[in-house]
Amino acid sequence: MRLDKYLCDTLGLSRSEVKKIVSKGRVTVNNAITKSPDTKVNEETDEVTFDGKAVLYERFVYYMLNKPAGLVCANKDPRDPVVMDLFRDEPGKGLSCVGRLDKDTTGLLFVTNDGDLVHSLTSPGRHVFKDYLVTVAHPLSEGDIKALTEGVDIGDDKPTLPAKVKVMDDDHIVLSISEGRFHQVKRMLIAVNNEVLALKRLSLGSVVLDESLKPGEFRRLTAEELTELKSY
Repeated sequence: MRLDKYLCDTLGLSRSEVKKIVSKGRVTVNNAITKSPDTKVNEETDEVTFDGKAVLYERFVYYMLNKPAGLVCANKDPRDPVVMDLFRDEPGKGLSCVGRLDKDTTGLLFVTNDGDLVHSLTSPGRHVFKDYLVTVAHPLSEGDIKALTEGVDIGDDKPTLPAKVKVMDDDHIVLSISEGRFHQVKRMLIAVNNEVLALKRLSLGSVVLDESLKPGEFRRLTAEELTELKSY
């Protein structure tokens, strides 16, 4: 691998930015300063440093984010700030969101550059359950709960798949769904003559949002969490 690609992938810099830092002698390969961005490096065995700090190559990186309200799940948007703005200085080139949360929806969101994982977790046929804390406009009746658990008509070709409903109190439920249709939770509540006032994703499969993360904060996935996600 060329040194400039190595540094672009690990530091998130452009080729022109990498060329500048290399030309200034700020990069070493196996303890020797190199000023040639096309130097060949072995990402598994060579030791690369930038300003004296080791730069370790990772092909894929995986993050858990506690998404705040107001951010769009995209790399760029002409009107609104986007989730990827939070990751501009983080390792990993080509990062993207695993699925989408609405602009006003908060909570668990994964960000990675592993395209295979993105596909496996967002493929319609996977049916991985996702838990949402839903603030509702008014309490659900037994009939509403029964309808949601059996599947409701939200205007698509088919009714929703059976969901799971846990009533927390008059204002809150935890709704578990195994699909990812457009605005699905909101449309499901509308189908039972209710309204979503606030929505927060709590989990995807067995991986639960780290509640120590404040809105807008993120961390790397643990090995155990990553293993769980790759099992779907």
